[in-house]
Amino acid sequence: MAIISKKKIPFTISQKLRTYLHKYKRTIAVPIEYESLLRYDNSIPLYDNQGVDTLWETVFYPQSDMAMIHHDLKQIYSEIKADGDVSVMDHLMVERVDICQYGNTKPFRVRIVNRINDNFDYFYIKNADASRIYGLELEHLLSPNRINYVVHKNTLIEEHIAGIPGDQFIKEYLKDKNLNEIRLAKEFVKFNERCFVRLLGDMHSSNFVVNIIPDFEQISYRLKAIDFDQQSYEGRKNIYLPQYFKQNNALINMGLKHMTPETVRQYQKEERSLIANRLRVAKYRVVDLMRAMIDDTISFPKNVATLKKDLSEFYHEPKFMACRNMGEIVKLSLWMVFKKTEMYNF
Repeated sequence: MAIISKKKIPFTISQKLRTYLHKYKRTIAVPIEYESLLRYDNSIPLYDNQGVDTLWETVFYPQSDMAMIHHDLKQIYSEIKADGDVSVMDHLMVERVDICQYGNTKPFRVRIVNRINDNFDYFYIKNADASRIYGLELEHLLSPNRINYVVHKNTLIEEHIAGIPGDQFIKEYLKDKNLNEIRLAKEFVKFNERCFVRLLGDMHSSNFVVNIIPDFEQISYRLKAIDFDQQSYEGRKNIYLPQYFKQNNALINMGLKHMTPETVRQYQKEERSLIANRLRVAKYRVVDLMRAMIDDTISFPKNVATLKKDLSEFYHEPKFMACRNMGEIVKLSLWMVFKKTEMYNF
């Protein structure tokens, strides 16, 4: 089983990464930064509808600051949702600001409510971490999911990724009579492959969501990563394979029940083919991202040494041993998509 024993160390944004973010319109000017949201003077635990502690805390600001902070948060929402059109702010209100103290970036989650129809939405404000930004960008470029985020100085602002949390889905939906186990198992195999190819780690059930997609005859599923802190950071290969996390055992057992090794290899090859097509379409942008990543530091030498050894043995590819950092490992891992190789067993 894959186990992460130590909390990840955040890394600052390098100048080359900032240049990349500016080139591809991922930077904006916002009226409030992460540090400003730390000025709260009280907080209470946040419980869900079942009375279970969510591990988030709702924070409260002094009356002298609250009006301005809420105004600035609505301004940010208008920037990421309406390209800065402030006319959308008139009917919006900030209902709640929550903080997650145990998260690597100690994120704030802002709940925005439409006064007219009570519809609500979320967005997140976090301490910018280079690892997470590389993870967000690789998800946007190489997965079927589009990711909306922007950076201002050392503040990272992310759009909410909608879906049913994986742990909740496993607990509440796996016994649904309408569940299509074969399609869900297939999607997990493809999700497993996407994470491994681009080296996104720590994808246990709390770190991804499930989308249920009605089709004209059947139901399909899409697994989406929501935590990108462990992008190319850990040194063990198994950390980058969701199949090795015990929290995902219910989905893994479903795959073992419905699929043969030949079927699994087919789905792995299908997903690698899709990733290869996305690489071709976004070729120049991926090249720019890899240039920034190769010149950056997003892990420690001992992790680099362990991971390149694991991947060299897995792929039977000695070129991994020449990699000097995580950026070069990711670049070579993406290149392996185009190379014929024996797929591993599920």
